[in-house]
Amino acid sequence: MTDRPLLLLDVDGPLNPYRDPLAGLRGYTSHRMRPEVWLSFQRPGSRRVRRGLRVRLHPGHGARLTALPYELAWATTWMHQANTLVSPHIGLPDDLPVIEWPELFARDPDGLYWKTRPLLEWAAGRPFAWVDDMIGPKDVAYARAHHDAPALLLRIHPRRGLRPADFTTLSRWALRLRADGDA
Repeated sequence: MTDRPLLLLDVDGPLNPYRDPLAGLRGYTSHRMRPEVWLSFQRPGSRRVRRGLRVRLHPGHGARLTALPYELAWATTWMHQANTLVSPHIGLPDDLPVIEWPELFARDPDGLYWKTRPLLEWAAGRPFAWVDDMIGPKDVAYARAHHDAPALLLRIHPRRGLRPADFTTLSRWALRLRADGDA
């Protein structure tokens, strides 16, 4: 086992920002993909399916993520397809660990984001940082109360994606964790 904390990555929002199609995202490239979870919500044979989902990715994000003092893992509805469809475009390895959700988009009885409970279970008491656009205050409070190791839940603005300030936050948190002896 590594002494580095986990960095749990969502795709849509942090790596693939949703944006006004007329607004530019500097450095991003556009790709057409057909992830299974997206296809499950489309009409078979439709024009949308033929064209594919437009995904905007920054080719420099992989190098910036791998330079951070973390063990990377996917925490996305794309699950294993994040390795095959996203990783090659941003320069990440194609064999990152993947959280396999027991049920996608399950309604939580306490109003938590549906990923929160399974993510904490998957982290199994390890320190982690999680980047996602859907994290809310209830999720942060739940992680504090139910996860025995340090955790950083970093909400990423879904129209902007990961920004330089987010990379700085992630780096400083991991370095502080190491200095405190928690990693």
